[in-house]
Amino acid sequence: MNERPSSLPNPANLAAALPDLERVREARAKLAEAGVRYVLSCWIDMFGVPKTKPVPLSDFENLCMGKGPQFAVHSVSFVPELTPADSDQIPVPDLDTLVICPWDRACAWMFADLWWEDAPYNVCPRQALKRVVREAAARGYAGFAGIEPEFIAMRWRDGQPVKAFDDDPPPGEGVRPRRQAFGYDAEYSIDSMGFLGALIDILDELGWGLKDVVAEGAYSQFELDFGYTDVLRMADRLVFLRVLLKEVAKKHGMFITFMPKPTTGDWRSGAHINYSMQRAGEPGVNLFEDPGGGWGSAVYHAVGGLLRHGGALTAIACSTVNSYNGLVPRVGGFEGGTVTWAPTHMTYGNNNRSCMLRLPQNRFCIENRAADMCMNPYLSLGMTTAAAVAGVVKGIDPGPPLDRDLYALTDEEIRASGGQRLPRNLLEAVEILKGDPLAAEVLGPTMLDSWLRYKVDEWERYHQTVTDWEVEEYLRLY
Repeated sequence: MNERPSSLPNPANLAAALPDLERVREARAKLAEAGVRYVLSCWIDMFGVPKTKPVPLSDFENLCMGKGPQFAVHSVSFVPELTPADSDQIPVPDLDTLVICPWDRACAWMFADLWWEDAPYNVCPRQALKRVVREAAARGYAGFAGIEPEFIAMRWRDGQPVKAFDDDPPPGEGVRPRRQAFGYDAEYSIDSMGFLGALIDILDELGWGLKDVVAEGAYSQFELDFGYTDVLRMADRLVFLRVLLKEVAKKHGMFITFMPKPTTGDWRSGAHINYSMQRAGEPGVNLFEDPGGGWGSAVYHAVGGLLRHGGALTAIACSTVNSYNGLVPRVGGFEGGTVTWAPTHMTYGNNNRSCMLRLPQNRFCIENRAADMCMNPYLSLGMTTAAAVAGVVKGIDPGPPLDRDLYALTDEEIRASGGQRLPRNLLEAVEILKGDPLAAEVLGPTMLDSWLRYKVDEWERYHQTVTDWEVEEYLRLY
């Protein structure tokens, strides 16, 4: 989980991808000295969820040399291109990601890349991002990212999920007077410090450069702000963080949901992507910052690339039916207002939080606000990097920024400014993704086909479900 960007060779076969044996033995000795007894080597499925088979430390060397557990990935993921008669996938651990699990120091964690029949497995999202990174480097660029993860802490009450940090009676069960919005509230921040303090200590130990923790807009909703790193390590961080949050919450009698909109009146849980670029030969120099201290011209071309592929990117970064319930301008019943602060159109602006892409006033990056915590970060950052690099290489012009409140403009005014509507639902997003050639390059045809099949099935299953809203709206009206 270190800060340095990893070197990304392109091994021709599995043997070339294996780590140095002496380094493996040194790592095992350090783990043994720290009291580690078990190792989780985790590959990533198509939806960004880690999978593993824990092994004893005594088998660490075999694990790292490709002789550990193998997986029939196609038996647990929606990847229909293989059958029970096909070979299994082999995970190759990335020693750069080795870390002792903060929630259980008897366990260590590593991310792994999947191989199949002596080649990178074509439905391995981590391999896909590494390929995009190599292609960007060949063009002279490297992508960096920070992610703003938001989530809601909950607990069970009489068999029902309720907000963990909400001391008023649930609606309909007592007096629930009008109250201050949860966002930034000092009292609730203090009340949450048992849980938040544990997270602060852990993230400091991991060296992620934690800036602060935030009580967000919905009751029991929080955000963690920490430092940026290269896109591969940031994708690893988000996946590890999602597991970490769940494990820490369990120790406090709670659980975490990353669902973007658990209830109608809740603020959306987003995961804004803050993206920047460097030249491959100039590490540490942000391409988006002009030497004079202003915005560099490259940032506008990168914006152009991201807007050109904005619909496909949104299909990946906002990947569920529920995601699109959050990409609306206003919702009644909010505690703290009715405006969602969520993007609704593919536009960009200077510090304009109503746009999909914001150029912030306090950092030189592109903030993509159309992303949430259900995304596969490897595919999202892969698509982001490919689109941004294409924009810079091709000199794509994004047009002038839109520095007006989009919620106050008509659709005609937004269209006249060059803005396009974000997909309104998962089906629209999937149709856009299907027609974007860059997505086929980033995911590869096999993974893209599997993704489209699953998401169409997800939409159709949702569309066959009769919701409470429909019953209330129509049962007695007609």
